[in-house]
Amino acid sequence: MSKIGRLPIKIPAGVKVEIKNSTISITGPKGTLTHNGHPDIGVKFEEDIITVSRPSDQRLHRALHGLTRALLNNMVVGVTQGYEKILEMVGVGYRAELNGKLLILNLGYSHPIVMRPPDGVAIKVEPKENKIFVSGIDKQLVGMTASQIRRMRPPEPYKGKGIKYSYEIIHRKAGKTAGK
Repeated sequence: MSKIGRLPIKIPAGVKVEIKNSTISITGPKGTLTHNGHPDIGVKFEEDIITVSRPSDQRLHRALHGLTRALLNNMVVGVTQGYEKILEMVGVGYRAELNGKLLILNLGYSHPIVMRPPDGVAIKVEPKENKIFVSGIDKQLVGMTASQIRRMRPPEPYKGKGIKYSYEIIHRKAGKTAGK
C-alpha cells in the first residue's frame, strides 16, 4: 500500500467538498479548485476526512493512488492557506515593475520583457528589495508561473546574476584566472 496514498486528508472547518463520479471540487475561503480524477481510483468523503483507495495492485493504480491523494491535499491547502513563491533578482540594473496586471522585467536585454500572469495567479513586486512574489491557490500554476519568470534570466554561476528562488543557492565557479 502506498505510504502517501493511504494517509487520510483532514478537511478544516469552512471547506466544502463535492464528489461527482470522478470529479472532485473543493471550495474554501480563498476559492474553488476542481480535479478530474481517474475513474478507477476511489475517493470517499466522510466526517471531514477524505480517503483515497485503489482497486488493485497494478502499476498504474499504485502510481495514481499516491498522486491523487497528493493532488487533493494540495487543493485543500490551496483553498485554505494558498501558495507563494518568492523570486530574487541579482544584478545591476535588474528591475521589475507592475503596470496593471502586466509584469515588466528589465533584465539587461536591449528591450523590456512584458509578461501577463495567468488567471488565478497574483504577482506583487518589491522594487527596493528586488523581489517578486507569485501567489495563488493552485500549487501547480504558481510554480509554473514562477519558473517562467525565472527562465527569463536564470542565474549564472560566475557572478551569480539572474533571477533565482529565495531558497536557491547558486554554486559559484572560480573562472579562468583561478586555474593558473
